[in-house]
Amino acid sequence: MSRFLDSRYHSLVPYTPGEQPKILNLIKLNTNESPFPPSEKAVRAAEEEIKRMNLYPDPECRALREKYAEVLGEGITAEEIFVGNGSDEVLYLAFNAYKEKGFAFPDITYGFYPVYAEISGGEFSEIPIKSDYSIDLNKLAATKGTVVIANPNAPTGMTVTKEEIIALLNSDRNRIVIVDEAYVDFGGESCVGLIKEYDNLLVTQTFSKSRSLAGARLGFGIANKNIIADLNLLKYSVNPYNINRATLALGLGVLSDEEYTKKNCRAIMENREHTKRELEKLGFFVLPSKSNFLFASHPKCGGERVYSHLRQKGILVRYFDKDRLRGFVRITIGTKVQMNKLINELTMLTEEL
Repeated sequence: MSRFLDSRYHSLVPYTPGEQPKILNLIKLNTNESPFPPSEKAVRAAEEEIKRMNLYPDPECRALREKYAEVLGEGITAEEIFVGNGSDEVLYLAFNAYKEKGFAFPDITYGFYPVYAEISGGEFSEIPIKSDYSIDLNKLAATKGTVVIANPNAPTGMTVTKEEIIALLNSDRNRIVIVDEAYVDFGGESCVGLIKEYDNLLVTQTFSKSRSLAGARLGFGIANKNIIADLNLLKYSVNPYNINRATLALGLGVLSDEEYTKKNCRAIMENREHTKRELEKLGFFVLPSKSNFLFASHPKCGGERVYSHLRQKGILVRYFDKDRLRGFVRITIGTKVQMNKLINELTMLTEEL
């Protein structure tokens, strides 16, 4: 760090992204990307739009918002949708917009939450999850600040119900509840429709997972018009052209090919359940997941050893060197072939234990 850095950032611990290695033929199951390529319709739309990259994109993202509102249904309108450079940007803006009362979120969740809270200057509380790794909603409801939860949660993959979200929203109608639905398309229950009744709800979603656009960086905030106005106030004060023309085209293209998305989600969910069964046969403890990953531990083998063994065999998973997580690895769900290779390697590892 330079001697010019603002002193409030000296203790900042940045988010650590998953490894992006440049190794050929590696089975990459560490960053929850889709194993399937983007829709061909989306690719063709982006290729055509690249010819117009000399022109600024639409800062309002109007066509994309209208199309996503149509796909979401639930009576959602374009005016209730914000488009971000990944859902990370939506979350970053929200943390800056709603920092006055501070924040509360689980202590085991998406690693960006404490980073964004600290950058914003807002106070925050990390509420311990329960012994079964579920979110303690009662303790979150008892806090006074903006509540942020990932549903399904990361890295556990576990969910809370819509009824539980409603109870949380009703616990204090004078504070914002942010529900991060990055993984909702893999069996979770979306709360998008609740924005019609609850003006204190902001739902974030992303096209990085279920729609195979992690490299495009495209995310959304869905909320009542006033919250969307808050996000736009900050966006237009920082970066009005936050989504490039090619990404806008990709988004529109993939939304025009929903059957492709649904087919891929079905395949990932089937592969997830198959992998879970096979891991349990090998003695692994696997948390119930409604995401595109599994969180698994073995009673005779720590997470670091599992991670290292698989990496040596050309399979990359995610290991978290943190209390209560060191026994686990997080395994992104890939193709059936990839998951069978993972199981084969773990079979050989467990035979040595």
